[in-house]
Amino acid sequence: MKFTVLGGSGLLGSQVGERLRAAGHEVVSASLSSGVDVISGKGLDEALRGADVVVNLTNSPTFDSASVDFFETSMRNVAAAAEAAGVRHHVIASIVGVDQVPDLDYYRAKMIQEKALRESPTPYSIVRATQFYEFVEAIMSWTTEGDAVHLPSTPVQPMASADVAAAVTRAASEAPLQGIRNVAGPGVYNLDELGRITLAAHSDGRHVVTDEEAGMFAQVGGDVLTAPKDADLATTTYEEWMRRQQR
Repeated sequence: MKFTVLGGSGLLGSQVGERLRAAGHEVVSASLSSGVDVISGKGLDEALRGADVVVNLTNSPTFDSASVDFFETSMRNVAAAAEAAGVRHHVIASIVGVDQVPDLDYYRAKMIQEKALRESPTPYSIVRATQFYEFVEAIMSWTTEGDAVHLPSTPVQPMASADVAAAVTRAASEAPLQGIRNVAGPGVYNLDELGRITLAAHSDGRHVVTDEEAGMFAQVGGDVLTAPKDADLATTTYEEWMRRQQR
């Protein structure tokens, strides 16, 4: 089949493209760097021409209220281009628990993206994943003050981006779900504990302070960021992933 991967140069998109090519499919990798702009619509029609499936992995450059405008505009443009090109399957990646945190701007924006996909005429699949292992360092940097990393004890069940890419590739290669598939990592951690595990593996002089008001995930209570009962669980643990990064 022919796949167009929007956001094809990103962390997730590049891995999905590699997996699809390895399976023998034709892949068009589309991104701003290749002249495709989902906001202005520039290059979209050409990128989707002849595609059986569009895997839309574009992402807002910010996590604030501007992300709402990004997903509203990009989904309107991509949905119209997909319909015009006769695309048979539109796949996006979203977030586990995204519908349970309306006060977070970015989560609200992703819900808008999901709604736009469901309302478009093209058959669709939504893959909701938990937080990526690759983002743990960034989450820690956002809440670092001096040598202290302030993190809440919010439970999370993160996973490797490679495992997310595998799940997205599988969904894109199969019949449209007309619904949601949840995927998550194998283990649940409190976010402050995850920070301590990270620093124990490669100490940089910082230490973790448990702070229930620190960062965006302080607004997320209960088990919102952990796997729902129907989730497919990956096998790569955080500790295993960290060891691979150090090789």
